[in-house]
Amino acid sequence: MTRTYTPRASEIERQWFVVDADGETLGRVASRVARLLEGKHKPTYATHIDTGDHVIVVNAAKIKVGPGKMEDKFYARHSGYPGGFRSETLGELLARRPEEVIRRAVKGMLPRNKLGVQQLRKLKVYAGASHPHDAQRPQPLPGADAE
Repeated sequence: MTRTYTPRASEIERQWFVVDADGETLGRVASRVARLLEGKHKPTYATHIDTGDHVIVVNAAKIKVGPGKMEDKFYARHSGYPGGFRSETLGELLARRPEEVIRRAVKGMLPRNKLGVQQLRKLKVYAGASHPHDAQRPQPLPGADAE
């Protein structure tokens, strides 16, 4: 009789990775980051436990987007009050808060439950090339062929 392996909380080892988004396509970066946050790159992956790593995304302002998406893609929200609908294009949000563009793209690729919220907390996004997480000794993300 074989048993399903479930990692214990004490067995989970978290690493820190740095992803440089300069010149990268938004969706491709977001899917690679979501995979790291969920822990799907590890042999100890489990669907019900957060086994993922911490991810730092730098140069969020230099992200590349497909043609036409700057004007065609909208981010919408509603306050709940009459006339409370607000929307802005990808281009407007990228100019105002480039970190939010990557955060929302990654959030859409994570589970819609408490586990997804916990995984999203391990994402740190910065518009520029510097970040305050040098003490964690983050490693550069290995190439896409290594995953």
